[in-house]
Amino acid sequence: MSLTWWSIEVRDGETPARQWRDAWSESLLEAAVTHGARDFIWQAEPFGVVLELGFAETGDWDRFRHLPAVVAAIDAVDPTALYVYPGRGGSAGAGLPRRTPRPIVEDAAPLPVSPAPLLVAMLS
Repeated sequence: MSLTWWSIEVRDGETPARQWRDAWSESLLEAAVTHGARDFIWQAEPFGVVLELGFAETGDWDRFRHLPAVVAAIDAVDPTALYVYPGRGGSAGAGLPRRTPRPIVEDAAPLPVSPAPLLVAMLS
């Protein structure tokens, strides 16, 4: 079964993120499970907490997101410390590999290339 994952990330701010999790975890998980979440996980990160929710149906997230309990939990977070996005969060890593960095200045000189070392065989 393929799940569509969503993340609610709360960073430490005026109120520690773990305190927000303790206050709202039960309400959020009950709402998630009763509205189509098939899997969930709380992650504690150095910057705060992440709630990852996996839904089987695409419309389940929208219904969950607009429930009064979920709106209240999200409204309880300082907007500058809240991130809600599709996909798994926290330390899940990027979905695409990093690109090779380009020089900041267009007229920058290329880095010098060292010549390949010469291999010398000694015969005895």
